[in-house]
Amino acid sequence: MTRYRWRTLIVEIVMIAAALVFVFPLWMLISVGFRSSPEVATNPLGAPTSLYLDNFVQAWQTGGLGPAFVNSLVITVLAVAILVVIGSGASYYFARALGKGGGRWYAFVAAGMMVPFQIGVLPLYRLFTQLGLGGNPLSVILFNAGVQLPLTVILYTGFMRQIPAEYEEAARVDGASTFQIFTRVVAPLLLPVTGTVIILDGIAIWNEFFTPLLYLGGTNNVTLPVQIYGFVGEYGADWGKIFAGLLMASVPVLVVFFVFQRYMIRSFGSGLKG
Repeated sequence: MTRYRWRTLIVEIVMIAAALVFVFPLWMLISVGFRSSPEVATNPLGAPTSLYLDNFVQAWQTGGLGPAFVNSLVITVLAVAILVVIGSGASYYFARALGKGGGRWYAFVAAGMMVPFQIGVLPLYRLFTQLGLGGNPLSVILFNAGVQLPLTVILYTGFMRQIPAEYEEAARVDGASTFQIFTRVVAPLLLPVTGTVIILDGIAIWNEFFTPLLYLGGTNNVTLPVQIYGFVGEYGADWGKIFAGLLMASVPVLVVFFVFQRYMIRSFGSGLKG
């Protein structure tokens, strides 16, 4: 029987402290979001005495979160779709290409993770403006797809290399083309890593603030983070409305995570064992 020692007590205290650090921001969101401004000013850390929903109504209606929510959803869905299609297709070539060509191109794409994306923000902004895409959500979609592509390719290629090539060879013997092999044999096997890509890339693009602020600021196409930032005034801020907006903005992220978390666990945990 294992004895309870002082080291175990220290570990438990440390874990409880770590849990409190992670829970505190969530508590602040709920506490401030569901209380009126005078109540928050009186006791910032207090618990809501009632469900004060005016913050959510004002943030959604007068704060313009409805159109911003649609813009964020369109940008995130389209950018993630591009990443899934291009990332999975490129990884199929990188993982199955014979010779050194595939490895060289893979290293070239993966090296993109070492380049700070801020370097290309202004040059691409000028390019998009010259192409007539200034203030267009398409510019943010293309930018985010390019920024997240190296990580996506790395995830897909690492998982693809675990898939036995015998599956594809058997399909090729049956007369399937390369496109049919990829869409009907390989793509279904990539579901675990696809769930991981959707979660990681989707959260990163949904929470992106700097690029939408620069590319879409001052237009009707701003995203949720930019619109919520607009609640902060020069001489003050309506924190109840801000925290209510943050709560509403976090709901889609939580839904996507809970839907695809089992694929993410399979991808990082066991992968594909053939």
